[in-house]
Amino acid sequence: MTGRVGRFGIVVLPVLLLVPLIVAAQNTEYLYPLVDLPPAPPLLVSAVDVPNDTGNSLTVSWTRSLDDGGGQNNVVSYAILRREVPGSGDGAQTEFSLVDEVNAGTTTYNDLTCEPDHTYVYMVGASNSVALGYSRPSKSTTARSHFFHSERWNTLIGIVVLTILLVFFIYSARKGKDLFIRRIAGLDAVEEALGRATEMGKPILFVSGLSTMADVATIAAVNILGQVARKAAVYEIRLIVPCYDPIVMAVEREVVKEAYLDAGRPDAYSPNDIYYVTSSQFAYAAAVNGIMLREKPATNFYMGMFFAESLLLAETGASTGAIQIAGTDAVVQIPFFITACDYCIIGEELYAASAYMSREPLLLGGLKGQDWAKFIIGVLIVIGIITSFFTTWFSDLFIVG
Repeated sequence: MTGRVGRFGIVVLPVLLLVPLIVAAQNTEYLYPLVDLPPAPPLLVSAVDVPNDTGNSLTVSWTRSLDDGGGQNNVVSYAILRREVPGSGDGAQTEFSLVDEVNAGTTTYNDLTCEPDHTYVYMVGASNSVALGYSRPSKSTTARSHFFHSERWNTLIGIVVLTILLVFFIYSARKGKDLFIRRIAGLDAVEEALGRATEMGKPILFVSGLSTMADVATIAAVNILGQVARKAAVYEIRLIVPCYDPIVMAVEREVVKEAYLDAGRPDAYSPNDIYYVTSSQFAYAAAVNGIMLREKPATNFYMGMFFAESLLLAETGASTGAIQIAGTDAVVQIPFFITACDYCIIGEELYAASAYMSREPLLLGGLKGQDWAKFIIGVLIVIGIITSFFTTWFSDLFIVG
């Protein structure tokens, strides 16, 4: 009996020991119940400098972990770690620190937090939310700034062509060549307006807008003021210039003073007629309207940047019977000036006015060069549209065929 039990135990005992292993083989989560193994690490980590940048970026690439889409298939993200090579810059980080995390399946990362001319080493860790499998460090790579953007040759060519045009036309103007500029009615009327003021013995009112010297429209207005002041000095007409900004007032005083000096009439210059009023929009408009009603100027000039007060000024000036010439690049205000003024200088004509009136070679040549550059750009746009149309048409024709 004892011998039978012994033989039975020898047979049954191994079977009982195999039962847990068979159950575990059917449910894989029992194979490693308490052990969190890291995923297989990414391979072939490398970093390269990004071309055509300012030196603040490097591109990191790697081969996916074997457990990303295969193996244990438990990779959920990749951690990008970086350290700075000692000696490459001030405050270099000698230990690896986390830069960012990207989703599983990703194999590249653009690091935009680099410093120009600093050298870095990267590691990439495959994460399963519990543990990280780290790659080997990459080779050191330096983030370098680039002097020229190799994909912007068109910009360089455009600058070169524009420069050649400007130099050529400025040289031509200085040699005395007559450069054609189309007539601008508002500027042609300046002589008429000044002549009328001379005949009537009334002053000229010049309003240079409600902006500062930082505005291009104000600069253009000051240039026109210089030409008007020169003619006013010749005709001995009083010129009144109420100013919205104190800095603009200081500039306009110098411009008018120089204009009177160039005209040979420095004694006729009166700084008291160029004065600061206020920097409050509607208070300024009310003050200028009061000047119109009291002084009854023969001609009103509105040049520069204007806002909601434009119609108030223009309507008041029209009620006094003055000739009114307006010029602005404020698109919203142009309809009001067209309605209430005799002549209106629209948009870019305001910038060309000083060259048109003075015929100064530098301004005239610059204006002509810019016009030719715009013409060339327009031709290139038309050629591009035609080329694109026929390319698409031929492509569709052959595809259908």
